[in-house]
Amino acid sequence: MDLTEHPVDERELFKGGFLHVRRDRVRLPDGSLTEREYILHPGAVMIIPLLERAGGALEVVLERQYRYPVQRTLVEFPAGKLDPGESALACAQRELREETGYVARQWARAGVLHPVVSYSTEVIEIWFARHLVSGERALDEGEFLEVFSASPAQLQAWCHGGEVTDAKTLVGALWLQNVLAGAWPLEWQGAPAA
Repeated sequence: MDLTEHPVDERELFKGGFLHVRRDRVRLPDGSLTEREYILHPGAVMIIPLLERAGGALEVVLERQYRYPVQRTLVEFPAGKLDPGESALACAQRELREETGYVARQWARAGVLHPVVSYSTEVIEIWFARHLVSGERALDEGEFLEVFSASPAQLQAWCHGGEVTDAKTLVGALWLQNVLAGAWPLEWQGAPAA
């Protein structure tokens, strides 16, 4: 069965500096017409930074950031949107450095997620980073966040207990759990020269 919906008429409702809102008239598989409202998003990345501590203990680098739309401070993995023409890996490297100050010597692409398929085109690429070297952060103007680290077990407990509610971080925790268990192997690569 073909479930494709075909656009008949496309209309832009709002164009901001970050998001664009559209309302399209579409033909459904049964031939009837309806409207679909959705947000165009440039795409983003999320980084799962692995921090090796003395004695072999592993932690993940996380952030606390106030998110105005939900009026809460959330625990999240570092993430950010793609700049025009920027590759996902370049974006991941930039966002990790800007937000946390860390630079990673090795990277592995895990996969993608669509956080809100019912009303957005947003796609987030998931990247793992390891062999971290600390440095200076370079936050964007108006960006305020706290960087900290936690054990994978603590992150899982926060996810289970409802302290972590951010969708991308919950998906990242699932990837992390499976990577650490050996169920979802990664292909690591060295960081390209800047």
